[in-house]
Amino acid sequence: MGNDFIAINWGSSNFRAYRIDETGRARDTLTEAAGIAALDRAGMEAQIERVNQRWPGVDALYACGMIGSNIGWVDAGYVDCPVGLEELAGRLHATEIGGRKMLIVPGLACHRAADNAPDILRGEETELFGLMSAGRIPLNGMVALPGTHGKWVQIVDGRVADFMTAMSGEIFDRLTANGLLASIVGAPAQPGPAFDAGVRASASRKLGLGTLLFGARARVIRQELARDDAASYLRGLLIGAEIADASAIYPIGEGGTITLIGTSQVCAMYARGLMLLGLASQTVDAADATLRGFAALRAAARMPA
Repeated sequence: MGNDFIAINWGSSNFRAYRIDETGRARDTLTEAAGIAALDRAGMEAQIERVNQRWPGVDALYACGMIGSNIGWVDAGYVDCPVGLEELAGRLHATEIGGRKMLIVPGLACHRAADNAPDILRGEETELFGLMSAGRIPLNGMVALPGTHGKWVQIVDGRVADFMTAMSGEIFDRLTANGLLASIVGAPAQPGPAFDAGVRASASRKLGLGTLLFGARARVIRQELARDDAASYLRGLLIGAEIADASAIYPIGEGGTITLIGTSQVCAMYARGLMLLGLASQTVDAADATLRGFAALRAAARMPA
């Protein structure tokens, strides 16, 4: 128990702290809706004090996520790709919060080879290297992390080489919560014929996504799409467009298998979308990916040069 350490995945909306042993196993967990977006500096210090009280005597403290962003406690910056585990571990950002020393994992940045456009991620790096260190994702290939801001990551020789971000999840949430398209949604999105039609329509690139999205309303109004199928169709449009973007800049259609990391329900829709477009995928259970990532980074940071 003397080698235990504390790791915090501190995002915009949630605070997840773990007491972890060196194998990456969580002995105890503290989860609260205390994300960075809702806290000032005093609130962040108060969260760390709650951690101190829960796990007294555990000195080593690590964190990843938005705590290290420009709206967090301190900007931990970004490490340029390509980057491996040892390089990332060597760039842990030391700071102090609430009287406690903390090491924050920086994010990753790239200029994509396909279009030289910049992209950034923060938090997913810990998850990716945790799964790679456990041998649960390939050291060469494509990994997709569907979510609010989905990532498509190219891994080469165990290093993150390149990636792209798509806002499909956020766009779907906003479209179906407010505005004109919210009025046509009658049931949650799920795989099925309406979803399939949406994937094929957007992936074909015959029309832009803006035109296709409004077309969903016209389909419902003209009774060519049931209200209970509207969310599925919209989700299919967004996922199909995202897969088409990834296919345009990465060689994901050259016989490889895309690894999906995320919640089972969302990954199931991405897996179906990929299958419809002739692409193979496998879904990895990532429940402990962040914990393993912290353990791998801690071990790499402590290795002699």
